[in-house]
Amino acid sequence: MYAAGRRGGRRDRALLWCVLVAAWEAALGQLRYSVPEEMPKGSFVGDVVKDLALDLPALQDSGVHLLDKGRTQYFALHGKTGHLVTAERIDREQLCRLVEKCLLRCEVIVQGEMQVYRIEVEIRDINDNAPSFKEIELEERISETTAPGSRFPLSEAHDPDVGRNSLQRYELSGDEHFSLSVQAGPGGDQRPELVLAKALDREEAAFHELVLRASDGGEPSRTGTARIRVAVLDANDNAPAFSQAEYTVRVAEDVPVGSTLLTVTATDADEGVNGDVKYSLKKVTDLASQIFQLDSDTGGITLLRNLDFEEGESYELEVQARDGGGLFDTAKVKVTVTDVNDNVPQISIRSAHSTVSEDSPPGTVVALLHVQDRDSGANGQVRFSLDDGVPFRLEKTFEDYYRVVTAEVLDREEVSEYNVTVRASDGGSPSLWSSAVLSLRVLDVNDNAPVFAEARYSARVSENNAAGALVLTVRAADADWGQNARVRYRLWEGRVRGAPLSSYVSVHAETGALYALRSFDYEEVREVGLWVRAEDGGAPSLSSNVSVRLVIVDENDNAPQVLYPPPASGAVWAGVELAPRSAEPGALVAKVVAVDADAGQNAWLSYELAKATEPGLFRVGLHSGEVRTARVPLSRDAARQSLVVVVKDHGRPALSATATLTVVLAESVGELLSELGSAAAAPGEPPGSLTRWLVLAVAAVSCLFLAFLLLLLALRLRRWRRSQLLAAGSGALRGVPASHFVGIDGVRAFLHSYSHEVSLTADSRKSQLRFSGGSCCDTLPARPPPDEPAPLLAEDADGARRADPAAPPVSSSHHACSATPPCPAPLPFPIRVLCPVCRMRFSYKKGKSLLISSLCAGASCSVEVNVVSLLSVRFDFCETELDVSWLDDTCYGKSHRRSGGERFKGVVNS
Repeated sequence: MYAAGRRGGRRDRALLWCVLVAAWEAALGQLRYSVPEEMPKGSFVGDVVKDLALDLPALQDSGVHLLDKGRTQYFALHGKTGHLVTAERIDREQLCRLVEKCLLRCEVIVQGEMQVYRIEVEIRDINDNAPSFKEIELEERISETTAPGSRFPLSEAHDPDVGRNSLQRYELSGDEHFSLSVQAGPGGDQRPELVLAKALDREEAAFHELVLRASDGGEPSRTGTARIRVAVLDANDNAPAFSQAEYTVRVAEDVPVGSTLLTVTATDADEGVNGDVKYSLKKVTDLASQIFQLDSDTGGITLLRNLDFEEGESYELEVQARDGGGLFDTAKVKVTVTDVNDNVPQISIRSAHSTVSEDSPPGTVVALLHVQDRDSGANGQVRFSLDDGVPFRLEKTFEDYYRVVTAEVLDREEVSEYNVTVRASDGGSPSLWSSAVLSLRVLDVNDNAPVFAEARYSARVSENNAAGALVLTVRAADADWGQNARVRYRLWEGRVRGAPLSSYVSVHAETGALYALRSFDYEEVREVGLWVRAEDGGAPSLSSNVSVRLVIVDENDNAPQVLYPPPASGAVWAGVELAPRSAEPGALVAKVVAVDADAGQNAWLSYELAKATEPGLFRVGLHSGEVRTARVPLSRDAARQSLVVVVKDHGRPALSATATLTVVLAESVGELLSELGSAAAAPGEPPGSLTRWLVLAVAAVSCLFLAFLLLLLALRLRRWRRSQLLAAGSGALRGVPASHFVGIDGVRAFLHSYSHEVSLTADSRKSQLRFSGGSCCDTLPARPPPDEPAPLLAEDADGARRADPAAPPVSSSHHACSATPPCPAPLPFPIRVLCPVCRMRFSYKKGKSLLISSLCAGASCSVEVNVVSLLSVRFDFCETELDVSWLDDTCYGKSHRRSGGERFKGVVNS
């Protein structure tokens, strides 16, 4: 029981080991299946998708191929189920007649993943062949003198099946003189021998009929038979003998057909028929019988067809030499085939891409290749290589499989298409090689921005051009391809003289032609600078910019314009110049001034005297336009000379203008006026009209000048008077400590026992000065007598304070009020002040300084003026509002009032 347990444990471990080996092979990309031979087409072999853990829908999308290693396609991959099925009926004896274990290999290639999986399918033998003899009729010639126990080899039966289905046993029946003995050969094969069990007697029986039966071990068993006829001969003393028991020969596989490979020799000492030796092949395979031929007379072995090392490396033959008396001898012949480098490496493109993107990273797989050389040794060692200078390399992946991958980043703009030649050469001498070409097109990626043909563009455009005229064409090229290389142009928007740039020029989106949309005027725009942008059609698009400079070329489209003398406008003295009759030659009389709106040569002006009353009296400077005397005026020369000056530019054609200048030869203004008056007098107008108007004009100008002098003198006197008043008023405040004064831009206000803030606001409608309760009661008990007239200031609808010119003057000697109102609480700040002259409102706060002269526009306000001068200040005494004005001599007589209707007079110094 213990032994049975141990055997069960070993079986479990063996089964586990088989499972682990199968799982390991599947992980390495290898599968093994086993199927019997002679299965019909389409029979199930294995579930490849399941065993390799592949995704069937993904395989259907990416593509999968099955390749057999042999010349015939024995398997196929079902596209819908992923099952491996048979594509042909498989005969194991036909495929693997020399191999005991028949294995067929195929490969599954997944296109999208560039992966290779190897599949091995073992073809199991079935008992579909019966043992058979090469000759079913055998004849043995045995001498009657042969001793019992002698052995005679018989032809062996052949069964293509293997294992238990192959030949297992021989049986002999038919005669008691013979028995059967089966010997084991060196290779484990069974060799039947006929054993003489009982002495023969030719006179008793000249022939013996026997039946040899060969059986295999299949279920049911199959048998094959051969008939043996034994002829009893007379005695033969010597048997043939081979010179060697075993013959060996090495033959190159490229030996021509018909060549004699080897000659076997056997000798027989007998004479006559008993010494005549014949040769035959006793044991030979079907393949060897098709390749080799034995000459029965000479023993020469010749070649019937070409040898192929890849088909068979060695062959064994058994040769028999038999004499005429029936005696024989056997020898072995071993033919070894040596390999010759006669097979070119074969390159198969299992999977390949026809395109690759130029932004593919290095290492991107573009093709999967398989190389095979059927030779052996150095002749079968293959070296795989690519052309030099291509951005690809080879990587070995699985046995004889190689991947072609990118070695660097591709650039379609440099090379758009590759024809990669893959070369495979073996190690033979001479070496054989083959090649395959991979055509690969590089797909474009938008990685190049448009590039303009020039770094900057400039063009000269003549002014007054036609609208829509072509100015220039910008061109940009994109190194990309297709839509990525399609370039479109547009303008960067800008402004020219306040107008949009697009109203001046436009660019054609496809051609880059720049057109002028309006007629340019050099006098308005002399240069236009703009930017043109070129964009390609990629996603995202790339762009570049170029600057364009349009220079407007001036044309002579403006005639000279005469500034002086002005054109005649009805005035008699327009363009009239005075020239003394005593003038020396070359004396300057007048100057013609002209300008030209054009530029350059078109604006160069020249002056000519076209017409004159006295042609030789005056001359004109060619470039200066100065009119000078050419000689001394004579008494006979007319007093009034008319000159016509032509001003020309240097354009082509030249444009010109004329100026008419009147020169009066006179020694004084009176003569000039007399001459002009006589010239300008109309038929119905008296000659003295012009003189009268000139006198009136001179008188008006003189009056205005005198008025200005009087005004200036009045202002000077007023300033002097004010300085005198300020000096007199400051004497009353002598002896007061400096701490009781507060400065407002050089103006001092006396503060005795109270403090205040002055607020001067420019936007206030009221002006007020507020004191605290305690101080106002002690220092400013201002209460006007009940018989005072109306208040000093009246408030109009706008809220502005205006002074009353009918008010009596206020004496500066009043320093205190006649009564003191109650002050229950301190008064608020700030104080707002209004200037009655300029009506500006100012603001003053405690501790601040105000420069009145810089803000007030009144004629009586200056830096020296006291803060109480020309200002209307409003005091708030609790519930009673009091308006007080400080006045100096210039504003004396202004009235004062308080809001309660009571009159008040006096000057407040604080």
